[in-house]
Amino acid sequence: MDIAAIILTFALFILVGWYLYSPYLRGYGRRVSHEEHELSALMAEQDRVLSSLQELDFDYKLGKIPEQDYPAQRNTLLQKGADLLRKIDALNETFALQNRDAKTAGKSLTEKAISDDTLESMIAARRKSRKGSFDGFCPKCGKPVLASDRFCPSCGKALKSV
Repeated sequence: MDIAAIILTFALFILVGWYLYSPYLRGYGRRVSHEEHELSALMAEQDRVLSSLQELDFDYKLGKIPEQDYPAQRNTLLQKGADLLRKIDALNETFALQNRDAKTAGKSLTEKAISDDTLESMIAARRKSRKGSFDGFCPKCGKPVLASDRFCPSCGKALKSV
């Protein structure tokens, strides 16, 4: 192998490595807080409890679990699931309060208070603009299409000559 090929290969590896590592240099990677990690662990535990409950029900229907043991095991799993849901809800409330406080800290009072009438008029204007833009229905599948569509978004049939 010639020295130029070795240098070129090494340079290519350096460029690929730099490209893959650049998001970390820019700070795109986000650190996970202890609360977020705890919430993730609780949700994983909830999934485990739900799958255990499904397996228990399935095994009971197949006759693998005695009838006298089934209610106690099921109640135990249901209690664990309820406790996990309470903990998850408490953490979600904490996150919601933190996010709301962080978002509203930088806003002025005029930005916070949008009146209901203003909001309703914005919704009505949006609906009016959306209603006027429908052009009809697709001749192949019958789904509604917009006036600007050249192809049906559902089936892909060409609507206008390209």
